[in-house]
Amino acid sequence: MEEKSSDVIEFIRSRQNETRQKDGFELTKMMQRITELEPARWGPSIIGFGSYVHRYESGRETRLPLISFSPRKQHLVLYVLNGFKSQEELLNDLGKHKTGNICLYINKLADVNIETLEHIIAAAYNKNKEYKG
Repeated sequence: MEEKSSDVIEFIRSRQNETRQKDGFELTKMMQRITELEPARWGPSIIGFGSYVHRYESGRETRLPLISFSPRKQHLVLYVLNGFKSQEELLNDLGKHKTGNICLYINKLADVNIETLEHIIAAAYNKNKEYKG
């Protein structure tokens, strides 16, 4: 994935669902506050903060955002499930969500405990920062 310099605000405004727009702006502010980094577009639909080099077991390397999300049509996708300490406990306290591999799927922010979500984002960010090189 390569970082794009496209305007994050315009991308979020382009979401047709008003709730998705509102939640996209809220997640951007939340992640910006947690990371103290500016948001950037990664590919066509991901908003990321900072970057690190991820090394696969095969030896292949790729640059990824330290923390990111996508305000997709069906749901918000947060790329935050990296096996950080207390991940399962926090997910149990989060509220309505689904998970898959590294993804946390939320229909809308109103469905979850925002304080718990902030803890999840911060924990994932802090774990990925350990790999920043």
